[in-house]
Amino acid sequence: MTVRRTLSHRYIKRFYLARFVSNFGNGMGPIALAFGILHLPHGSAKELGFVLGSLTVAMLCMLPFGGVIADKYGRIKMLALADLVAGVVLMVQVYYFHLGHVPIAALLFSNIGFGLMWGIFWPAFSGALPALLPEEQLQEGNAINQFLSNFALITGTAVGGYLVSAFGSTLALFIDALTFIISGALVISFRHLTPARIDTGASIRTDLREGWRVFSSYPWIVITVAGFSFIVMVWAGAQDVLGPVISLKHFHGAKSWAIVITCESIGYVIGSLLAIRIRIRYQMRFLTSISLTLTLYLAALSRPEPLAVICAAAFLWGITLDLWGSLWGTAFQRTIPREALSRASAFDGMGTMLLRPVGLAIAAPLASLLGIGHTILIFAAVTLVVILVLLATPAVWRMELEPNPVMLSENS
Repeated sequence: MTVRRTLSHRYIKRFYLARFVSNFGNGMGPIALAFGILHLPHGSAKELGFVLGSLTVAMLCMLPFGGVIADKYGRIKMLALADLVAGVVLMVQVYYFHLGHVPIAALLFSNIGFGLMWGIFWPAFSGALPALLPEEQLQEGNAINQFLSNFALITGTAVGGYLVSAFGSTLALFIDALTFIISGALVISFRHLTPARIDTGASIRTDLREGWRVFSSYPWIVITVAGFSFIVMVWAGAQDVLGPVISLKHFHGAKSWAIVITCESIGYVIGSLLAIRIRIRYQMRFLTSISLTLTLYLAALSRPEPLAVICAAAFLWGITLDLWGSLWGTAFQRTIPREALSRASAFDGMGTMLLRPVGLAIAAPLASLLGIGHTILIFAAVTLVVILVLLATPAVWRMELEPNPVMLSENS
């Protein structure tokens, strides 16, 4: 059995447990922070967008260096340290929420610190599973990781929505921070699997240049990342900033928004189950086409449609997003040379998230000027245009992942 074979490898269960624990906290974090800020005396959608934007900017600034750091000092070691430090800095905002007085400086310190650690975590994570599993099991390994992480997100989101509604944001934010510390402690125990690179005397600038050279040598990667940057921009603005506001105005606040995010997370689980067995020849063509589910999701939010309709659209987008995570991750890991994986992944992350701060920053001002509905409708139109452009690009349309020779021999 494929899943049993994957789980039989040493350390993989510990790795999956760490991801489950961390993502349980991740399910709580966004809801707790969003409604925690919105319920502050000075809180507003603009302040929420500003705080979340600062986190992303910090991550973008760190990402290229994070790839160099991960390749140089050991990917799993840096993965663990990033989680440990992230948990500690998040405790700062927990302390101030507990006091009942949350200065903007405390929010910025915690979220900028978290963003810097995220900038190390992302490229380090790309090299973790290839160190734990053989190449022919990477798609299954990625899909199992997505499944467990998404199940944790669902649970965390549901529990987080209840805790925020019943007790406020402080407890949920504390659990979120604690899960990063637990995750880091679990992962650091097998840091020896990705030892530090032998010092070649290359400068940081040389390492960065080499990472960019590898990343940019694949047109289908560069073009897809550029297009997805716009998709992430409008998705972040609509879901992270305007979604909670819509829920406060038209539904039942944190409880309703937790239901929407939970449905999206259930979609993640279904997507990861599909990804365990699915075999797609033209992966970018497939993934780009099903991204139209985001257009539907944003259109449902723009009116807004009844909560059940929004939840259904979020569910479909969740399936799409998880298939992106599993299939894109596998294609990237099988395409990029192993020695440059974290550095190239850093440019992948930086490109994908490049415009996210823009979406977070412009969402509230645009909504004040045009109205929330019209703003999200414009965001939906952006996704449609980007998807059509990507599908019309030959490098994306024709991208074909070669069958894994080991898997071919097993099936023959």
